[in-house]
Amino acid sequence: MAESRTAERETEYKISGELKKIRPLDQGAMETAKRRFDSIAKPLGSLGVLETDLIRTAGIYEDSRGLAERLSKAALVIMCADHGVVEEGVTQTGQEVTRIVAENFANGSACASIMCREAGIDVFPVDMGMNCGMVGGRKLEPFCLYDSKVARGSRNLSKEPAMSLSECETAICAGIRLAGALKEKGYGILLAGEMGIGNTTPASILASLLAGLPLEKGIGRGAGLSDEGLEKKKRAAERAVRRFASRYPKLMEDLGEGRKIRKEAGKEAAILLLSELGGYDLAGMAGLFLGGGIYRLPVVIDGSISATAALLADRMAGGIAEFLFPSHISTEPSGCAALEALGVHAPLDLGMHLGEGTGAALYIPLLRMGAAVYEKMSTFEEISVTPYVDYEGEKEIKP
Repeated sequence: MAESRTAERETEYKISGELKKIRPLDQGAMETAKRRFDSIAKPLGSLGVLETDLIRTAGIYEDSRGLAERLSKAALVIMCADHGVVEEGVTQTGQEVTRIVAENFANGSACASIMCREAGIDVFPVDMGMNCGMVGGRKLEPFCLYDSKVARGSRNLSKEPAMSLSECETAICAGIRLAGALKEKGYGILLAGEMGIGNTTPASILASLLAGLPLEKGIGRGAGLSDEGLEKKKRAAERAVRRFASRYPKLMEDLGEGRKIRKEAGKEAAILLLSELGGYDLAGMAGLFLGGGIYRLPVVIDGSISATAALLADRMAGGIAEFLFPSHISTEPSGCAALEALGVHAPLDLGMHLGEGTGAALYIPLLRMGAAVYEKMSTFEEISVTPYVDYEGEKEIKP
């Protein structure tokens, strides 16, 4: 027991040390990028979100030059894990589907793989906690399953903690390390995807608690549950929250009005919530988002599960949202609540709820188009045209 507690402390200290490396966006680079956008021959701010996101990208890179080149190398990291709560009948399919889809990521035949191939994005499926033996290689190469397995699936969160604190923190650290490894390989932007049968249940619970959404409104149908299945999912979620509240009544009180966790509750509360009510895919994605801040990489949020992990990361390290780029609005109710609590707005609304990183992949070509305009378009001065006047006045550059 003493050894276990020592390992937990060491992992927690490591996370705390890594988070201290996160610095704010470079305001000078952002101001330079905005001046460049304002100088090119088009109406001011006319590329909307593409301009604001690229200005933020300059702040993340601490350099307003070479944005298009850096964005040309993108990596989708798909965190794969199984969830013990499936035994409560909260899904249409069994856990074996997680492995099947993960293998399809690895061989390039899954939906996300096909979409990423069209968009010029490399895919890195990661075994964070699938309930099976290893199915891929250990090399960090596109379309090869990368091994970061912490355990063979989480436990049934409606009956017991999904993970121990040590297991949860190990998964978070794995996500952070992956961000660093991909940065070393020259990737300029990361996308966070997931695959895990049953993972909408923990994601919906956590998003509801973190965002102050009533639990009954935050639980959606996931991959197409029947009315009966939806009721089972809601009951399992309610049991999970009651179990957690009985173990940590003070924390539930501290969640505040509408059960919305206060940012000042900090990293410890967020990690505790994640360990009790989450899963290895969510923990890995939270780590990847934190890694974006640590290693100064923009990270694209996908759908509802990815958004929940992003919100968890933000509660672990205030200001991490500056490094995160929402892509689309999921039809899962908890996804919208998570983005709202994170204080960001997704530009695409396509009625999607597939996950895997598919929505995030759609945003990369748009961002690259904006970067091409930023770098290649002529300025007003170059074409001898009078620049537009900013009648709204100079605005502060904000992430």
